[in-house]
Amino acid sequence: MTGRYPDLAGQGVLVTGGGSGIGAALVRGFAAAGARVAFLDIAEVESRNLVSELEGAVGHLPHYIRTDLRDIDALRRAVDEAAAVLGGLSVLVNNAARDDRHDLETVEPDYWDENQAVNLRHHFFAAQAAAPHMRAAGGGAIVNFSSIAFLLNMGEFPGYSTAKAGIVGLTKSLAGRLGPDNIRVNAILPGMVLTERQKRLWIDEAAVAGGIARQCLKRSLIADDMVGPCLFLASDASAAITAQTLIVDGGML
Repeated sequence: MTGRYPDLAGQGVLVTGGGSGIGAALVRGFAAAGARVAFLDIAEVESRNLVSELEGAVGHLPHYIRTDLRDIDALRRAVDEAAAVLGGLSVLVNNAARDDRHDLETVEPDYWDENQAVNLRHHFFAAQAAAPHMRAAGGGAIVNFSSIAFLLNMGEFPGYSTAKAGIVGLTKSLAGRLGPDNIRVNAILPGMVLTERQKRLWIDEAAVAGGIARQCLKRSLIADDMVGPCLFLASDASAAITAQTLIVDGGML
């Protein structure tokens, strides 16, 4: 159950990576709050299934735009399309990421660059493309999704951890640059969230038990646990909050 944020009703919201996992939960959450939502994702089947699921259940059916976020020209066009379809853009949620595991010994420059393109670069260019639309709206909010992974000394994905640390630095810098335009920029750092992808690829019962043992809250985190914090940072309830990071990990750190 998330809080109620009436100011989000009718607002234009764009979510990257919104077709599955945490992103899909965010799309559902903003749509349930009455926002006009568009989302970007490369996975068509999951994304179109999400739109079908929400048909008739929300006041404004989310608008899906198939986008490869590694293609910056396509990303810029998608942001402009979203603003046009939604009648403006007040909120950007940079959620898309891929936490593929990789060995230190086998990483080559092309893989490293690809990893940063998937996990970090598009955060900047989505914000760059969204900022003019937010200025036209009189202000807005950007919520960047990072991770606690880079704080845990995890050795399984150095490229991913580097990107997630970079998102925190980017958040601080964007907040300083966009604050005079009444655009707030904050970051959410999720803990061990049990999405279907995580359970399929990386997390077994032993890992779940180990994670819960480290947390203050003795339950698994799910994608819906990220919705309330994100809506809060996107809404007027956090009107004086910017350049901050919010850890949502059940008390693991």
